[in-house]
Amino acid sequence: MIRVLVVEDEPIAAAAHVAYVARVPGFEVAGQAGTAADALRMLAKAPVDLVLLDMNLPDQHGLAIVRAMRAAGHSADVIAVTSARDLGVVRGAVSQGVVQYLLKPFAFAALRDKLERYRTYRDQIDAQPPVAAQHEVDRLLTTLRGANPATLPKGLSPESLDAVSALLKAAGTGTGMSAAEVAQGIGASRVTARRYLEYLADIGLALRHARYRSSGRPEVEFRWVTPGPK
Repeated sequence: MIRVLVVEDEPIAAAAHVAYVARVPGFEVAGQAGTAADALRMLAKAPVDLVLLDMNLPDQHGLAIVRAMRAAGHSADVIAVTSARDLGVVRGAVSQGVVQYLLKPFAFAALRDKLERYRTYRDQIDAQPPVAAQHEVDRLLTTLRGANPATLPKGLSPESLDAVSALLKAAGTGTGMSAAEVAQGIGASRVTARRYLEYLADIGLALRHARYRSSGRPEVEFRWVTPGPK
């Protein structure tokens, strides 16, 4: 069983991450912390294999926590979790040995994919003698950081999702678009456009609003949500 410490200061997000981890076979939540100080204290008290680490905590940045972990002799692996799109943070995470990087907000499938890849990587490391060739190292790293993780629901493509997201972003956070309008913009059916819009709403990147007309039933429109700096 892989023991996971969830480090997240936002209560709703923390509860979701704890619930997500508990749903993946082979993983258990070893603890939950809302600050860097709490996280380091918990690491000193109980064995932890993996830290699901928010990069922006009230008292310290996530990269500083990783440095403190290593200085204290904690060898737990780290999956960085953040809404920040700063490539400098990504570069710093890689340089400090963070094994995976997950952008918020994310759906359960995205975290499940990361955890399952990590579990497979651990199983291979634990069961395998010293590697004999380069291809064995490449295979281990590919398992951990596969180039094409299956994080989208079946039937959705990254290219179409990017197109729908771009339309909503261009409309702005104060202007909504209906499924019919998005369908026309990307050259797809209304049903297809609605699936992408519902997915964006489910992961917190879009909000549903009622668009009222002079007569008839209100129409659902979707508005882009700009992620915060965390």
